[in-house]
Amino acid sequence: MVVRPGAIRRLVDDMGLALAVVVVVSPAILVFLWMLSLSMKTELENSAFPPVFVPAQFSLENFAAVIKGANFGKYLWNSLVVSGASTLAALILGVPAGYGIARARANGLAAFILVSRVTPGMSYLIPMFILFRYLDLIGTLAPMIIIHMVITLPIVVWVMIGFFETLPVDLEEAATIDGCNTWQNFWHIALPLSRPGITVATILGFIFSWNNFVFGIVLTNRETRTLPVAVYNSMSFEQISWGPLAASALIVTLPVLVLTIVAQKEIVHGLTAGGLKGG
Repeated sequence: MVVRPGAIRRLVDDMGLALAVVVVVSPAILVFLWMLSLSMKTELENSAFPPVFVPAQFSLENFAAVIKGANFGKYLWNSLVVSGASTLAALILGVPAGYGIARARANGLAAFILVSRVTPGMSYLIPMFILFRYLDLIGTLAPMIIIHMVITLPIVVWVMIGFFETLPVDLEEAATIDGCNTWQNFWHIALPLSRPGITVATILGFIFSWNNFVFGIVLTNRETRTLPVAVYNSMSFEQISWGPLAASALIVTLPVLVLTIVAQKEIVHGLTAGGLKGG
């Protein structure tokens, strides 16, 4: 049997890539598995030394205690409303804005969008807090939706700028010759082909909104706080219950994890459909 040098090179490259993926991903996987272990052990096992990774008996009591806890359903609903509404509003405004900036080649405006994204949220938290307090909106979901949209909108615009720049303009030019205006080109040609970009922007916007903690702890009260704030408030100075805390963190992570898994299939489907249409 003769082994070709090209085959050996490809095998070495594949093994190197697999090793790199394992090195990068393994810390996150180990942390996730440790959280899962904490959530399924008793407090006695969680405080044992040396640490016990595999519990003597797997239990879902920590998850049941968290779900039955005070206002958990309310906090889950608040997070869904805030993240869903802010992401939807950012998509409605950001997708057309990204298309306009990409087609106008407004690189300066694109750089401004990037700067607004990397600006620390604490820099505009105090002015926004003063404004919302003046409008008597502190403690409602409205300021959370607005300020989360401030976070997600630059992400959506930046992602869509890069995606629209990769779309061929030949179809739009042909449609313009046939009498279509700019809005019709966007709605009938660019928007259907931008499904993968919209999916990625939706994922990133929702994740950043869902995981945000600082704004929630400042702008909400006991009735309007979101899940990350609720998890933080479950900690006390006397004792940290690692089991319920890990179970709460996993429950907070679950919607984002499910969305990412579903969206991966959507991205592949969208890229395939876009390639067929573009061909």
